[in-house]
Order: sequence, then structure tokens, then C-alpha cells
Amino acid sequence: MTVLLLVIVAIVVVFGVRDIRLKLITNPLFRYFKTSLPELSDTEREAMEAGDVWWDGALFSGRPNWGKWLANDKPKLSGEEQAFIDTKVTQLLAMLDEESIAKKKDLPKKVWDFLKSEGFFAFIIPKSYGGKEFSAQANSTIVAKIASKSLSTAVTVMVPNSLGPAELLLHYGTAEQQQHWLPKLATGQVIPCFALTSTVAGSDAGSIQDYAIVCEREFEGKKQLGLAVTWEKRYITLAPIADVLGLAFKVYDPEHKLGHSIELGITCALIPTTRDGVEVGPRHDPLGLSFMNGTTQGKDVFIPLDWIIGGKSGIGKGWRMLVSCLSAGRGISLPALSAGTAHLSSRTASAYAQVRRQFSVPIAAFEGIQSSLARVFGFSYLIEATRQQTALAIDMKQSPSVITAIAKYHLTEHARVALNDAFDIHGGKAIQMGESNYLARNYMGMPISITVEGANILTRSLMIFGQGATRCHPFILKEMAIVQQEDQQVALKEFDEVLCKHIQHSSVNGLKAFFNGLTCARFERAPVSGEVEQYYRQLTWLSQALATYSDFAMLKLGGSLKRREMLSAKLGDVLSHLYLASCTLKKYEDDGRQCGELPLLRYGVEHAIYQACLALYSFCDNFVSAPMAFMLKRIAFPFGCWIKAPSDELAQAVCKTVLDNKIARERISHLCSVVPGSAIETLEQAFLLQREHESLLNRYRKWSKDNSSRLYDKSLDERLKLAEVDSLINSEEAGIIRKVDELSTRAIQVDAK
Repeated sequence: MTVLLLVIVAIVVVFGVRDIRLKLITNPLFRYFKTSLPELSDTEREAMEAGDVWWDGALFSGRPNWGKWLANDKPKLSGEEQAFIDTKVTQLLAMLDEESIAKKKDLPKKVWDFLKSEGFFAFIIPKSYGGKEFSAQANSTIVAKIASKSLSTAVTVMVPNSLGPAELLLHYGTAEQQQHWLPKLATGQVIPCFALTSTVAGSDAGSIQDYAIVCEREFEGKKQLGLAVTWEKRYITLAPIADVLGLAFKVYDPEHKLGHSIELGITCALIPTTRDGVEVGPRHDPLGLSFMNGTTQGKDVFIPLDWIIGGKSGIGKGWRMLVSCLSAGRGISLPALSAGTAHLSSRTASAYAQVRRQFSVPIAAFEGIQSSLARVFGFSYLIEATRQQTALAIDMKQSPSVITAIAKYHLTEHARVALNDAFDIHGGKAIQMGESNYLARNYMGMPISITVEGANILTRSLMIFGQGATRCHPFILKEMAIVQQEDQQVALKEFDEVLCKHIQHSSVNGLKAFFNGLTCARFERAPVSGEVEQYYRQLTWLSQALATYSDFAMLKLGGSLKRREMLSAKLGDVLSHLYLASCTLKKYEDDGRQCGELPLLRYGVEHAIYQACLALYSFCDNFVSAPMAFMLKRIAFPFGCWIKAPSDELAQAVCKTVLDNKIARERISHLCSVVPGSAIETLEQAFLLQREHESLLNRYRKWSKDNSSRLYDKSLDERLKLAEVDSLINSEEAGIIRKVDELSTRAIQVDAK
């Protein structure tokens, strides 16, 4: 006991007496931080400074304010936006035939004309320029609905409303540039594209070799100062038909016409594709999808300085422009494609599993099918929740770079799993191409979503935790700035102040994580009561654990952490799943805590919490040696991991909820429209008719089984006549059975040439 008291006194003296603390703690750590904290490249620094910290900061802090989170607005559409969806989007969907589009390698002219005339390229453009000025929520919802019918059309609509000329002009263009281009972009008079990816530089924009030289040349009858631009770009969506080319390149000023520096940095410009020297083509073939995607080249193409976005003052600011606007692609467009695909999977898999029968029962009765169905349904609910909340953040004028990276990566990956499960449920029907196959084109397009706007491997291993650890941590960014100050004495004093807060922050989180791990988080506060309150407690505990283990990682590895991508990806997975679970819980509250949604909520949240725990365990196993890993795990998991994956019982409850409750089913499939005359409509009619007349059909099937010896060589009409003779059914019921058989047969048919 005496030894323990002496240890406590020593700790109090060391940390409580400032001079002793400075000598024994602060100064050594200051020197260590100065050498070990990561040095940021210019592009990394601009990426860090460009976005906002939103709910990710709260999750990273160990102290998420759930009341504040739930108090955020509900995702909603305006009356004008809903009317556009109900009329114009519905009209568009009726015009789309993805199989025909794929064969012709282009959208029909009437579709192009409709998209232009009805403002489908003008969602983000203000009304003052002739645009729609829709919310991010509406933009996302529209793209998702189109994606469930035609991925090629969805991408075509998505790109002009995402990272591109309109977005950049709105934020950084001069008044003259906005007035010149935005009205033309709004009406579709001008089709835009944006070219960033070059032959040797994809996600690493700092390595692009496209360049421009500052020079003077004759332009429009007079000598002007401008840029001679040379580029070679690929993978550029809409490039084959673009009228204006948004272009990213590096600017050099070897003759010092603009100042003393030679390297002026990444710059963005708008160049009409009719300009001499601009080449467009050849066209790419992205996995058989028919959206326009291709190459563009130019050599020594002269442009005046006022073609630079932002004019002369925009030189060197291109990278900041791009990373500031990336939220449109990562936070709106790609989550929308994922949601559309997930809802397509939910609607069709739920119906097909009931319509398709094997061994005299619907295949939905088999537990193997139920396991896949539950994943489709649970992931669809989670994806839609995250799509809505991420779009809401953008509508709140936030630009959360880490959050949008999480949404991009995890929604595309979860949609890929849901679509794979839907494929497995459909079996042979899913692998035969043709008009009856409503899944194949989305399946082929899934890797495209995985790849664009920062490939998923890069997004997970470098961006989510790489940026999140620095941006979201309450002290790291401050400490990095302090240790880089020139006046070391001032820096040391400031560092001491921040360090004390950092140590207190880490200690409190570590103790809370241990206590909550010991008590299964039973004593944490929750903003609600009932069946879901346990999830808020568990997420708070995991938030504390994430903060604690992140501090260990940054203290031990310092700047090398960003190169230890496997480790940082695991911590990023924890942050990501905390966000996914947060969104799922908020959707449940926003929707009014619908009883029919509870199994879907539980599946999505339990999946996310379990994955977060697995990631923490894996981090510990790979961070230190086995004996130390065992001890490290005990901080948050004193008795081991007590969190379980969604149970088989829950999976069955999810399936029962969706298959028996049309409102619950609609919640996870409403983005997939049932277009008259489509294969999905046939499947939907068969499903609904079977469900409506289930007792009649079961009675007829039992009679057929009991009378199989006299029915085996009879046609359906002959069987129905015999059933009427036996007084089993009447003529009206015979007509219903005939209709069910016709629709069911058509629904499971595949195309053959």
C-alpha cells in the first residue's frame, strides 16, 4: 500500500509541477514529436485544410454527443424536388432500356434531348443561371432511382452534377466565367467533362505530367499572355461528346512572366473542345456500359489566362479546388449509385425468392437463401441511411472529406455484397444476358463505382484514417503546427499546454474504454430508451476504444503510420463502422421508430459494431507481438470480445419482416421503380398476386399433390377443369391460378437467342 501511495505521489509531482513536467515529460516528447510526426506534402496539406470535420470528429473524440446527432434535420425533399421525381424522373425511366442502350453503345437521341430540355444536367446550378438548384438530397435520390433502371444513364446524369466545370465555377469561377458558362451548362447547350486522370497519374494528382508554359502569343487578333498547355488524359466520362473540357495541369513559368517562381502548381482551366489542338478520342469501353468515356489529348494548345478557373488568380490553386469539391462525387453520386443498386437487389431478390419454387416450396423458405436475403435487406437499409445522412451533411454546407470517403468506400463495398447475394439468389437467371436480366448491367458496373473518385483500396488504406487521424483528432493537428514553429521556446510552452490536455484526453478515454469493456457498456448514457439504447452505449465505448488505440498507434509509429497502410486501414474501419451505425440509428429515429424497421436496424447496427470490434482485434494482433497484443486487447476487451455478429434468428426475423410487411419492403426498395412493361414489373406482379392469393394457391397445390397420379400428363387448363369438377375452385379462382402461373413462368424465364 505504501509503494502504491509513493507511485501516486510521484505521478502527481511529475505531472503537477510545471518545471519538472517540462524537463521530464514535455521536452523529450517535444523532440520526439518533432522528428516522428508526419511531414505533409503540399498536396496532403491542402487536402487536410480543404474539408470540414463533422460527426467524424465526435466519433474520433471518444465523446460522441448523441443528442446533438439526433437533433440534426431529417433528410427531406422540397415540393418542387418531389414533383420533379414524380413526373420528369418517372417519364425518363419509362424511356430507358439498358439492354438496347448497351447494344447501341449510346443513349437514344430522345433520351439525350429529354435530359437536356428537362434540366437533368442542371441540378447544382442556381436558378439565377437557369438551373434547378436542387439539394444534395434530391440530386442523390434522382441518380439512385435512375441507377436502378439504367446505370449508363445514371452516370451520364451524375457527372455534370458532380465534380466538374459547374461545381468548380460555382465555387471558384469569376463572375464573367459563371455568366458565360452556367446558363449554357444548365440547358444542355454545352456538355461538360473534367479531365484529371492522366496516363501515369490516377489518384496521385500531384504526379500529373500534363503541363502548361506561361507565354505570350497571338490570340483573337492581339498578343496576349496565356498558357501553352500539353496533356494526355484517359478515363474521362463524357469526353467523347463534350463541348467544354475542364482540365487539370501543372503550370511552369520559366521566363518569370508572372513572378519569381518557376513551378506555380496545379491549375484548372475550361477549354472549348473546338479550340485548335484539342483532340478527343478514342473512346473507352467500361465493362460494356454505354456511358461516354474516353481520352483527350492536346499539345502546345494556347489558352488566355481568363480561361483559367478563377482567372489569373486561380493559377496554382487547382488542387485545393479539386479536393474541396470532391464531396460531390464521394458524398452524393457514388453513394447514390450504391443505393440504387442495393434497392434493385432488395426489390428483385425479395420477389424472386417467393416466386421461384424448388422442392415444392418458395426458395425463400430455405435458410441458406434467408442468410443471403437478410444481408441484402440489412445492407440496403444501412446504405440508404448512410446515403441520406451524408447528403444531409452537404446540404448543411459541410464538406466532410473523411465522411464522404467513408461513404464512398463502404457503400460501394456493401452494395457489391448485396448485389452478389442477389445474383446467388437468382441463380441461372442472373447470368443469362438479355432484356429479362435486370441485375447484370449493375453487376458489370459495380467495379466502376469501386474504382472511380479514388480507388477503394486507396480510399481505405490512405484516406479514411490517414486524413481522419489528423483532421478529427482534437490535438494532433495543433501539435503538428506547434512543433514546426521557428521559436522553439514559445513552441515548447504551447506544446506543454496542449500535451497536458492530450494526456488527460487519452487517459480518460482509456479508463472509460476499460470500464465499459468490463461492464458491457451498461452504465454509459444513451439518448433513447428501449431496444436500441444498448447500441448507443456500445458505440460510445467503441469510440473511446478507437481514440485510445489511435493514440497508441500515433505515439509508437509517428509519421510512419501513414506508410503502415494495413494498420491504419483497420483503425479506419473502426471509424467507418461507427459512422455507418450512427446513420442507421438516426434513420430509425427520423422514420418514427417504425416497428417493421426494427429487425433491419438491428441487423445493420449489429453488423457494423461487430465489424468494428473485429477491426480493433486485428489492429492489436498486427500492431505488437502476440503477448503484448493480448495485453493491448484487455484495455477495451478485459474479458475478450463479447460482441456477436447478427444471429441466425435475427436474419430470419429480417426476412419475415420484409417478405410479410409491404411497408418494410418498400423502405428498402423504394429507389427501384417498377416501370410498366419491364421485367421487374412482371416479377413484381407475380410476387404480389401470389401473396394476395396465398391460401387459394396452397389449397390448389395440396390438391395437385394428392392427385398427382391422375394429373401428371395434364395441361394446366385440364388440371383447373378437374379442380372445378372436384369443387375445389370456381371459375374465377381458376382464372387467378392461371394468371399466377403465367406471370410466375414469365418472371423466371431467361432470354435465349
